Amino acid sequence: MVNAAINEETPDPSAAERRAEPPVHKRILVVGGGYVGMYTALRLQRKLKPELQRGEVEIVVVTPDPYMTYQPFLPEAAAGSISPRHVVVPLRRVLDGCRVVVGEARSIDHAKRTATLTTLASDEEGTGAVTLTYDELVLAPGSVSRTLPVPGLADHGIGFKTVEEAIGLRNHVIEQLDIASSTRDPAIRDAALTFVFVGGGYAGVEALAELEDMARYTARYYHNVKPEDMKWILVEATNRILPEVGEEMGKYAVRELRRRNIDVRLETRLDSCEDRVAVLSDGARFPTRTVVWTAGVKPHPILAATDLPKNGRGRLKCTAQLTVEGVTHAWAAGDAAAVPDVTADEPGKECAPNAQHAVRQARVLGDNIAASLRGEPLQEYAHKYAGSVASLGLHKGVAHVYGRKLKGYPAWFMHRVYHLSRVPTFNRKARVLAEWTLSGLFKREIVSLGSLEHPRAEFELAAGGKPQDNPKGSS
Repeated sequence: MVNAAINEETPDPSAAERRAEPPVHKRILVVGGGYVGMYTALRLQRKLKPELQRGEVEIVVVTPDPYMTYQPFLPEAAAGSISPRHVVVPLRRVLDGCRVVVGEARSIDHAKRTATLTTLASDEEGTGAVTLTYDELVLAPGSVSRTLPVPGLADHGIGFKTVEEAIGLRNHVIEQLDIASSTRDPAIRDAALTFVFVGGGYAGVEALAELEDMARYTARYYHNVKPEDMKWILVEATNRILPEVGEEMGKYAVRELRRRNIDVRLETRLDSCEDRVAVLSDGARFPTRTVVWTAGVKPHPILAATDLPKNGRGRLKCTAQLTVEGVTHAWAAGDAAAVPDVTADEPGKECAPNAQHAVRQARVLGDNIAASLRGEPLQEYAHKYAGSVASLGLHKGVAHVYGRKLKGYPAWFMHRVYHLSRVPTFNRKARVLAEWTLSGLFKREIVSLGSLEHPRAEFELAAGGKPQDNPKGSS
């Protein structure tokens, strides 16, 4: 202690000797840099500004990527309506009051208040994982793609959850048009022009609709490829698509997609995609070079590597105050958390794991952590679901908001306005709005940059390395 060295007989100690003990340091560990992770850290950064300035609190954000991806814009990034760099938010710029660690949380022992992490330097150092202690834990790792043991899926399937996958899919689709235009083999041409999307939720429907729009436009620049030559197939295991917008709007979406010659197959599953042939449960077989998997998500694996209570679906059991049930100093929200919906009429209902709840939960979560540190009462999370909007391509959409149902251009416009209001930072809002404005004045970009995925391929070949099968391509 600083004051221990002061002589009790000294009648008038100096100001330096009279200074108080250093404050107790509190470390808040936020696992995840997505919706909940970023917004919670941002809220804490604002709420705890005095404590951060005095060094009483430290906020550490552990995330595998140094940016947050605004996933509702991924379909438009894939279609080229928005630049990919504008659908991501750099965490170090936004969270300038936090310590951002790019790495992965491997396990968490909350009883000991420790987390085991690996960083980008772990392999280089050769020291393995590191252990980080904390006082408050926020688990917001999000979710990962839920896959099934479909033969060939790991070899030929394409995901659609990250900005890298969106860029890769755009390059891949345009590359298939190049293949179809240049081949003399009708079987190769047919497979190149067949696109199978599995999953009728937001990601699958919006990605298919935007890319079909883009590909139809792109086909006008090929002398021997027409829009009607392409086959677009949507495979959904249940009896409807876009369940969030309601049954009526879901049926309208199916009609609109089929009107564009998109083959929507309900109550159908993908049984296999081995040897580049998509085999469906209804007996249909489609030779294809494109299988996009968007059939749901599951909790992040880090949740299974904790000693915190989980429900039957692997999500953390939480209270309405967003604390983890039965333990102290642990918090969660978003996809990782099973949060009771206090606005629901039926008991036991949980908040849906979507962006609408995640952003609002993060605000309450940040306020509650700050209140807990200051000994103040906590508030419950209560938000009645406002509704949903979905894009079906340029100038087409469906919406069910506050009981009102919209379709066509009004729904598409509402979709854009809503997501523009929700994308973080004024910088991103301005850039996205500018790109939308310019895309309305000029023609689409139709170039494929597949070589971005193998940037060193050409140099490796020039330097005497082993040639790749398709160094310029995306597949």
